[in-house]
Amino acid sequence: MMSHQVVHEREQMSYFSELALQYIDGEWCSGSGSWDIVDVDPYTGDKLAGITVATVDEVDRAYRAAERVQKEWAATSPYERRLVFERALRLFEEREPEIVAAIMTELGGTALKAGFELSLVKDMLRECLHLSVAAEGRLLPSPAPGKENRLYRLPVGVVGVISPFNFPLFLALKAVAPALALGNGVVLKPHQETPVVGGGLIAKIFEDAGLPPGLLNVVITDIAEIGDSFIEHPVPKVISFTGSDKVGRHVGTVAAAHFKRSVLELGGNSALIVLDDADLDYAVDAAVFSRFVHQGQVCMSANRVLVDRSVQAEFTEKFVAKVASLTVGDPKDPATHIGPLINTVQADALSTQIDQAVAAGATALLRGTTTGSLMAPTVLTDLAEDAPILRRELFGPVVLLLPFDGEDEAVRLANDSPFGLSGAVHTADVERGVRLAQRIETGMIHVNGGTIADEPGVPFGGEKNSGVGRLNGECTVDAFTTLKWISVQHGRARFPF
Repeated sequence: MMSHQVVHEREQMSYFSELALQYIDGEWCSGSGSWDIVDVDPYTGDKLAGITVATVDEVDRAYRAAERVQKEWAATSPYERRLVFERALRLFEEREPEIVAAIMTELGGTALKAGFELSLVKDMLRECLHLSVAAEGRLLPSPAPGKENRLYRLPVGVVGVISPFNFPLFLALKAVAPALALGNGVVLKPHQETPVVGGGLIAKIFEDAGLPPGLLNVVITDIAEIGDSFIEHPVPKVISFTGSDKVGRHVGTVAAAHFKRSVLELGGNSALIVLDDADLDYAVDAAVFSRFVHQGQVCMSANRVLVDRSVQAEFTEKFVAKVASLTVGDPKDPATHIGPLINTVQADALSTQIDQAVAAGATALLRGTTTGSLMAPTVLTDLAEDAPILRRELFGPVVLLLPFDGEDEAVRLANDSPFGLSGAVHTADVERGVRLAQRIETGMIHVNGGTIADEPGVPFGGEKNSGVGRLNGECTVDAFTTLKWISVQHGRARFPF
């Protein structure tokens, strides 16, 4: 008799044969492009699937299907729409073991990371049960006698979603699920490194949950094949993009040129600040998690750890010791803390940045080796204030330790970045932490917590190059709906001529 583990491994491997396809108008189909996207296990280098890319025509077919079906979906009772999300939530719970295995295989995510991502997914779907009935209208007073102003909140129509490779399941669903719950159709373009976990798996869950065919479509393709057609297409009214600031700038520019709204969740360069009265052992734990979860491939990661000079020596000793104890290797091994980066190109590029920083005078308190896509942790200090590495998003297991003298310098160093997504402040005095947090130019910051946090009811988003707009809760309603004013004149109005 086969063990449950063997069964789950077979089920998750079937994902890469059955779900490595386009999903357009309720049909699983091959793209008609002239080349394939190759899906690879980043740890072993094994080929998981080859997916023929979708063309401009298939992008058009996906958007037209969503447009056609969306009107009937929007007219459906929100309480009926909500049932789909209840079923989807149950399916994620029932299929959790094989989904975890798929995350490990396609992303190189550890068991901890996979469980963390799925917990975020389930929280988001629970929030969608509320969002389905959250689009409330209003009655507004009028200065005109006998006039009634009705304000209706309506779905925008169709939303285009472009998702990243680091948390592809959650960060796709973060836009896809609320957009659907609010009555929209969706076309999703997952990152080419994670087409199954970030695309086909989502389509399969919603298909099995009873979502009407054509309402959600998944196109697996690349800008080399379709150019800007995904953004420029006349059907979508909102483009939701999660990814780098460089690509986000292009997405936002193209969307604006076509009078489309965009929601841009971009990169970060977060600072975790340790004040002189902080609980150092606790701050070390928060900093290590904030930097090294999922190999540091998280937009909210604490790239920089700022430490008051009076506690620098003690903090640094404890921090480096804990980082050195992290296990690097096979993400499927439960003992592994740090698995592979998404590919060797990313690993080599980051390794080069580290070498350049050291050559320019930085000190490596810990210098991890790079083998293929595996990078052991690196801790750098003694960085010049103008070091280029200080202002970049470092999507990997390297952290920068910076001492400061007093709160004003901590604020100056934390704000010396083109990004402003997340952050954290550690102190024994909570109100002191809040006062400092208010001075940091960032969309989110956490007193005595980590830099990585996302809750479905709290606005999520950044300042500066970290994005435009917010998601979660009421912000999600604003993002994926539009307002329509309908006035009603009771009795006869008087006109001047």
